[in-house]
Amino acid sequence: MTTDPFPPNAVPAPAPARQGAYATLFDTVLRRIDPETAHHLTVKALRTAHRLPGGPTVLRRVFGTPAPDRDPRPVRRVLGADHRSVLGMAAGFDKDGQVPLALLDLGFGHVEVGTVTAHAQPGNPRPRSFRLVEDGALINRMGFNNDGAVALAKSLAEARRTERGQRAVIGVNIGKSKSTALDDAAEDYRFSAHALAPYASYLAINVSSPNTPSLRDLQAVDVLRPVLEAVVEEAAAAERRFRREIPVLVKIAPDLHDDDIRAVAELATEVGLAGMIATNTTIARPESLLSERSRIQEIGAGGLSGPVLAERSLDVLRLLRDALPAESVIISCGGITTAQDVRTRLDAGADLVQGYTALIYEGPGWPGRIARALERRQR
Repeated sequence: MTTDPFPPNAVPAPAPARQGAYATLFDTVLRRIDPETAHHLTVKALRTAHRLPGGPTVLRRVFGTPAPDRDPRPVRRVLGADHRSVLGMAAGFDKDGQVPLALLDLGFGHVEVGTVTAHAQPGNPRPRSFRLVEDGALINRMGFNNDGAVALAKSLAEARRTERGQRAVIGVNIGKSKSTALDDAAEDYRFSAHALAPYASYLAINVSSPNTPSLRDLQAVDVLRPVLEAVVEEAAAAERRFRREIPVLVKIAPDLHDDDIRAVAELATEVGLAGMIATNTTIARPESLLSERSRIQEIGAGGLSGPVLAERSLDVLRLLRDALPAESVIISCGGITTAQDVRTRLDAGADLVQGYTALIYEGPGWPGRIARALERRQR
């Protein structure tokens, strides 16, 4: 059993080596803007660019990703869908499904929208997002701020109306509403799954965010079982109705002990999940962080993401690959920055990988660069 997922003798993770025009923009402008404000501006810019006549084509040309119908990259078929890149956008960036197609135009192979809850909720008070620039890391305590499952369903229905939207690989990450008691969690998740399964390439059950009170208690297998069963039932009903596969996965925290991870993997297999996503952010503040301790203490609670997660996320991936059946899908998330990071996860048994924090520090060209580097290496 792991007693400390982040041992004190861990080697400090280096901050991303930002280069080019984006590095200048980040260092002179973006890092001086509140992270949440910068995020909203980025989403607005992506949405505007994608809606302009010829906007999607411009995004693909600028960031080096070909048009989907002329994309020379090999296809990897995972979760019943074709992926032109193994790197996907993790949940948290596009909570309300405003820009999934624009993110795909940047070079991601899939996009996971959410986390969304059954009921709209404002999340935690601001400020609630913070940068640790020296570590290339983020701390957030957003608290599942979102417009609710029904609103997201409408946004995804709009995205799916075009041929491109129908082919897009868009996963949907669902969480528990803050106002819902743990005893009623299964029905809360069921509501979201029912509303969103018709538009989802897959459903991801989030029981591992540190920013909703008691949410991580759902990772205990006896409490988790009814949640998983409820979502699987709704996905199966939607599969019968729409005659297509709607896989279900569960996303876990890096802070779980190894024995608990194995227990969740066993339950996921028993209930019939397609696989697991590992890992979410951590509540730990490892000694290997390079940022000033006073700054970290000043920020306070929240989920930590970035390169510091890489070692533990890789450990969890290897553990899951050993614990799950060979056909189970694992999406590895946490600490992905370089093409070599992606390759390491694939070699360790991941079927897909996801990133988020590196996009903030590396810029919109990051997913395309990763995809091209992997393609060159494969050749």
